[in-house]
Parts: sequence; C-alpha cells; structure tokens
Amino acid sequence: MINPELIAPCGMNCHLCSSYLAFVTDTPKVKYKLTHCKGCRPRGKKCAFLVKRCEKLMHKEVEFCYECNEFPCKNLKSLDQHYRKRYNMSMIENLKEIRENGMVSFLENQDSKYKCHSCNLLVSVHSGKCFNCEEINSWKD
Repeated sequence: MINPELIAPCGMNCHLCSSYLAFVTDTPKVKYKLTHCKGCRPRGKKCAFLVKRCEKLMHKEVEFCYECNEFPCKNLKSLDQHYRKRYNMSMIENLKEIRENGMVSFLENQDSKYKCHSCNLLVSVHSGKCFNCEEINSWKD
C-alpha cells in the first residue's frame, strides 16, 4: 500500500514519480538524466511544484490544495494541464477523489491503476515503466 505521506498537497502521488522510484530502487544516478527524491513531505517540502507560488502552502494553512477556497487555483490548473497532456494524470482529479472518497480509497485506486503486471510494484507516471522490472536510463526513458 502507498504511504499517505507520499501524497503531496498538489495531489501528486510521489510514489509514482520517476525521481522517487529511482530513490527507492537505488537506480544509479546518471548525470543530468535522473534525479533522486524521497518525496515532497518526507523532504520537508510542502509541495515541490507549488510551494513557492502559494502563500497558504508556505504558511501551512492547508494540508491539501482542495482545502483552499481558491481550489483549483491558476497555478494548480497549469500544473494539472501539463500532467494531463504529458502523462495522462490529473492532480485536480486526485484531490477531488481524496476529498470525496477519502485517502484510503484513493490509495487503493492508485495502487490498482499503477501496479506493474509482472511484479506488483508501482510504475512511473512519467514513463509508464517499472523501475524493478525494466531497464531505466533516464527520467522519461
């Protein structure tokens, strides 16, 4: 099961991020191609994507963006549009699901949606690859 601490305030599931998967699978670092990250909340970041653009996140007024009266704000909409287009994933839809159905239900759905068919670990939202089963050479490889 996905650790709820790996769900960023913006709705990103850090467990599906290539940088996080590289970190937990100890994928060798390749200069300029793959970074390693242990997740926004575990690193003490409120949201790597939005914290510098959001006063409420900077001052810890909200835990998730859906708690804000401006949800979804223009910054989240822009990020969401990018992720919908490039990775077929919506942070806004993730946040709505958490708000409407709760974290446990969201995590169960994420687990079944992104599970590798071979090893049952989660695949990267960025590449669709399993960092356990496939050769990984770069962020989007």
